[in-house]
Amino acid sequence: MRRRLFPHALVLVALCLSSACGYSLAGRGAFLPAHIKVIGVPLFTNNTSVFDVERRITERVRSELAGRGRYRVETSAEGADAVLSGEISSINIVPAAFNAQRQATRYALVLTAKIEFRDQKDNKLIWNNPAMQFREEYEISGTVTDVNAFFGQDVNALDRLATEFARTLVSSILEAF
Repeated sequence: MRRRLFPHALVLVALCLSSACGYSLAGRGAFLPAHIKVIGVPLFTNNTSVFDVERRITERVRSELAGRGRYRVETSAEGADAVLSGEISSINIVPAAFNAQRQATRYALVLTAKIEFRDQKDNKLIWNNPAMQFREEYEISGTVTDVNAFFGQDVNALDRLATEFARTLVSSILEAF
């Protein structure tokens, strides 16, 4: 009887060891085609009244891509395997929190951009978002209704906004979220 049960027991153990629960960590790899080694990131287009926002955001996106270590990042589309292009459509400031007197105590900057990531070899759109929105909140003293006035009050806010936008964008593209 032991001889008959032994092969069945081995099969059962092998099945148990080879089965998996199906869970895996999301975002731990890249889903880009293997031939993409060089990514071109030309200067984003700025359709807002905020001075220099396109340069700061483009630089942060390039830096974030390069920091991932898998890709060489170029400043133009020439010679690149893939191109990441962007158009900053708007940056708005909206009240996000109020005090008892109904005065805004916290504001949110909302950046909207059109983003495309295209495989140059296959001329195929890999990832796009025609209206990507990014929101970042800030404490502000006084009332501010103009974005340029806000950036005048807090010169580091644009850098923080650009850095967080770049992290979000690059993670969305490379990790297929």
